[in-house]
Amino acid sequence: MNGGLPLDAVWLVTGAAALGAGVLNAIAGGGSFLTFPALVFAGVPPLAANATSAMAVSPGYLGSSWGFKAEIQALPTHTLRREVSVAAIGGLIGAGLLLVTPARLFSGLVPWLLLLATLLFAAGPWIARRGSGLGHPTWRLPGLLAVAIYGGYFNGGLGILLMALYTLTGEPRLNTVNALKNLNSFVLSLLSVAAFAAAGAIVWPQALWMMTLATAGGWLGARLAKRLPVRWVRWLVISTGLVMSAVFFSRL
Repeated sequence: MNGGLPLDAVWLVTGAAALGAGVLNAIAGGGSFLTFPALVFAGVPPLAANATSAMAVSPGYLGSSWGFKAEIQALPTHTLRREVSVAAIGGLIGAGLLLVTPARLFSGLVPWLLLLATLLFAAGPWIARRGSGLGHPTWRLPGLLAVAIYGGYFNGGLGILLMALYTLTGEPRLNTVNALKNLNSFVLSLLSVAAFAAAGAIVWPQALWMMTLATAGGWLGARLAKRLPVRWVRWLVISTGLVMSAVFFSRL
């Protein structure tokens, strides 16, 4: 299970990845670009690594949502209920799809999924400026459902896609985008993780260890998100996504 690494190195690598993922998810998304590769590097099979990674980062979403409590409370209650419901349904659908996907097929899809998420995040602001009609709210919920299905299927890049979605649908406030991203990520991840746990797809020792550190990272990241320049955050996420995509393409 440890891929040839000493046991203490496995705990160090996965713990550091989880802490960094919690910070990154709270700031701009993309934390699973750290946890998923760390688990694969530690010897966990890709499908189980994806399920375990989803569980590891899910409490971090709760911690970072708490950090954006003021932004969440400022939103209309009916909007929150509607979006949370859509995210929950999509998360369950995506988890179900993952559980019936052959492991070999999933391994081949991983680098493409990582690259797609990174490119969409990088292009989000440009598309929002160029696409004058894209910000209409009529496709915000269908878009959220699609992203939630993706997130239930493959947690890597979920936050990036949610931020791209809210950018494309005309939300101008970065802190509000982060608040919605974290809240919906927590809801859909919670339900998809429950499905993974019921199916026996989670490696529990690493999951519990990483959950603790990801939660601490989420709290820390929410505080940093309001202080760091937006440009730095965007380039950090894009760079991480491109590097991880290249690593997984090299493994095909």
